[in-house]
Amino acid sequence: METVRTCIERHADASAERLFLIAPDSEQSLSFAQLKSAVDELGQQLDLLGLARGAKVAFLLNNGYWTLRLFLGVMASNRVIVPLNAVAGTVQLVHVLDHSDAEIVFVAPEYRDKLAEIMAQVDRPIRVIETSETSGPDWPDEHNPVSSPAMPGADDTALLLYTSGSTGLPKGAVISHRAVVSGGRNVTEGHQLTPDDRALCVLPVYHINGAMVTVSAPLYSGGSVVMPKRFSATDYWRLVAEHRCSWSSIVPTIIKYLLDRSAQEPFAFGSDERLANFRFARSASAPLAAVTLEQWEQTFKVPMIETLGLTETAGTVASNPLPPAARKPGSVGLPYGNEIIIVDDKGNECPPQTVGELIIRGSNLLDLYYKNPEATAASIRQGWFYTGDLGKKDEEGYIFITGRSKELIIRGGENIAPREIDDVLYKHEAILEAAAVGVDDENYGQEVVACVVVRDGYQCSEEELKAFCEAGVGRYKSPKVIYFFDDLPKGPSGKILRLQLPALIAKSTV
Repeated sequence: METVRTCIERHADASAERLFLIAPDSEQSLSFAQLKSAVDELGQQLDLLGLARGAKVAFLLNNGYWTLRLFLGVMASNRVIVPLNAVAGTVQLVHVLDHSDAEIVFVAPEYRDKLAEIMAQVDRPIRVIETSETSGPDWPDEHNPVSSPAMPGADDTALLLYTSGSTGLPKGAVISHRAVVSGGRNVTEGHQLTPDDRALCVLPVYHINGAMVTVSAPLYSGGSVVMPKRFSATDYWRLVAEHRCSWSSIVPTIIKYLLDRSAQEPFAFGSDERLANFRFARSASAPLAAVTLEQWEQTFKVPMIETLGLTETAGTVASNPLPPAARKPGSVGLPYGNEIIIVDDKGNECPPQTVGELIIRGSNLLDLYYKNPEATAASIRQGWFYTGDLGKKDEEGYIFITGRSKELIIRGGENIAPREIDDVLYKHEAILEAAAVGVDDENYGQEVVACVVVRDGYQCSEEELKAFCEAGVGRYKSPKVIYFFDDLPKGPSGKILRLQLPALIAKSTV
């Protein structure tokens, strides 16, 4: 089985001058031969810093040239990369940086102050290396060299990626080289990618979609990737045209942004030669409304492919096939490179059209949750990963997701555990009861709202609570609306019945 390193070496040997990366913001690029030299150079620098095999290396960076060099170079040198979510709240970032045992963190100048705030709450030394998008890391002069680790094998850990879970704090998915390569293979097979395909990567590499779909797939197939610093609706189609991109992975929120400004674009979609190479886009990470899919295809004249992927599965596990094969709106498609079955609460496979839990088996599964044996035992059983997602298959094997047993909120493709918001609200002295929940939203798939009960004798405003939440979990995860009630629905044990909250909200706003 291949590793990240052998994929790089394979393409460097077979097509050394073929471009792998284009970073338009810094006007830099890498061929496969240059990528191989870059990862070798990074490995030598990590040797000088004394990092042993399997050492954890974190980064707090935006997408770009040096970010991708670090992302692939750390893995290729048989260390473990730990991407930090730049839009996460301080509580989550402190947990990830501390829990991951990261020894080094690379940080962009714009995140220097944010990292300092995080580091002040981590009770162990971590070396910080400032990293410029144009000139790269500011390597320290002091060295503590070690011998270069052996080249990674398929079973060695490549990536430690944290994902929100129902317990509130993020869980660290331990992902091997086998899983990373298998994730790239699954995308390649599902979308029939070739070395001539070029992806536009507008999703952050600290997200599984950006990392495994639009990086691992070109790495496996020998294609290339265009990686701007971040998504910009005004630049999206210009980048597609300028760099002759053939596909892109996006989320429903981005799809809505692109549709909203489509009339302002200078392109004749469907007949413009500048976009002739663009053969499909794919949607993942959040449910896509059928009407939005139809609007995309009517407006931009290219197929939108619905897919399913998870952090724990190194990305894609299912996809609708490309035309002319059948695509089914509302379905995440068919399995690629995995086995996916629907089971009842006794573990028996469900017949077609019967809702149960999705479980997955394949070479792309995580090995375990880092330092969390309870979560590992609950989710990985006899080689199957129990997703906690509810769904069904139709008679042709197409998968339809019907709900989330874990109560996760998926806002714009990002998983948000309601308890993260609950825990912050409960820290406010005026709050007696609190529960966050996701409600349907046209732009984000789901939006975060919260329901609260105020203590007798206390007062607080919605704006005060919103600001309190932003300080705890970051603006992205904070509730858009906070509803005040005299009581919240509870079960026999006193637990708040979160799934009843959307109906309560709807009733209160009539």
